[in-house]
Amino acid sequence: MPTSFITTDDLRDFKMELLDDIKKLLTNQSKTKLKKYLKSSEVMDLLQVSPGTLQNLRINGTLPYTKVGGIIYYDVQEIQKVMDANRVQHGLNS
Repeated sequence: MPTSFITTDDLRDFKMELLDDIKKLLTNQSKTKLKKYLKSSEVMDLLQVSPGTLQNLRINGTLPYTKVGGIIYYDVQEIQKVMDANRVQHGLNS
């Protein structure tokens, strides 16, 4: 069985790579939070729904939207309200 040694330089390199990855994740997360409105494709990705399902959510009034120049926008806060209002909790009678 081969033996490998971990040096302090290896640990330092690992630390720097890990810090860079964390910074990238935090930067991406903060960019997402700054957006107030999402386009349909972004909402489909976020909710993991098809175009037809998203259209049904619009038609039946479940998901409010704004249409500007043929482009449909969804308010991030409204999406969160819909998600919260439809939360199902089972077995939490602790």
